[in-house]
Amino acid sequence: MEMSEDSGTAADAVAPPAEKVSKLTNAQKARIERNLAKAQKLREAKLVLHPFKDLASNKDGGLHPEAALSQGSSVIKVQGTKYIDSGGGFLLEQPVLPTNGQPGLNKSGGEETPVILDDAIAIPVQYEECLECGDQYADSYLFNNFGHSVCDKCRDNDGRHALITRTEAKAEYLLKDCDFDKREPKLRFISRKNPHNVRWGEMKLYLHLQIQKRALEVWGSEEELVRQHESREDKREVGKARKYNKQMKQLRMEVRSSIYTKKTHAIHEHEFGPDTHNEEEDTYTHTCLTCPYSETYEKM
Repeated sequence: MEMSEDSGTAADAVAPPAEKVSKLTNAQKARIERNLAKAQKLREAKLVLHPFKDLASNKDGGLHPEAALSQGSSVIKVQGTKYIDSGGGFLLEQPVLPTNGQPGLNKSGGEETPVILDDAIAIPVQYEECLECGDQYADSYLFNNFGHSVCDKCRDNDGRHALITRTEAKAEYLLKDCDFDKREPKLRFISRKNPHNVRWGEMKLYLHLQIQKRALEVWGSEEELVRQHESREDKREVGKARKYNKQMKQLRMEVRSSIYTKKTHAIHEHEFGPDTHNEEEDTYTHTCLTCPYSETYEKM
């Protein structure tokens, strides 16, 4: 009896303690189920980008109404409005109009395919013809900035299509400000920072071809432009010579002024007549015979 009691007590000492059973309330279990369902839906939404694509064909072989416009594309139709999945996180809305006749039904009694209202604005693209190669183009640097119809492939920055500043154009082609700004058509230009000093005013760059054409309009021909250059050069030389002679004359007058005095006056020497004695003041006075000058003095 004593051994059996000892064995029973040993078995109780060796046996592991019973685990504590966690008890959850009904509200906690319901919240866990809702969170699991929500997580499952979020996972499915990430995996399936366009859920209506899978509904394009049902068990009967017909077309699912919600997938009428979404078969093979990212388009969703909901209650007469078409939504296009842009792939950027938002939907583009586009209204859908029914066809003529009974709305929603076709001749066979089935659902009629709605007509999509195309509200896109068509932007016409005007093509220009290149003067160099004859090809058509939609965009060009010379045409956008100067109105010269030449494509970018034929553009020659160092040759035919070089640029010239306003100051150089006025000096080389003898043009005035009115020829640039007021004479029609007005010459177009681009503004650039002055490379010599950024604090100076911006340069106005013109197309050299247009400057040459404007010079021909002003002077009529190249020969007349050359004659104008020669006449202005002659006037400039005459002006330089006149200025040089004036400076040399001024220098000679400063060095030898007695030779270049315009009016030379002789030095006057007085010739006095006889003296007149004033007894009251005891003074003597004599007067010049050639001028009214008189001098009074006392004799010692």
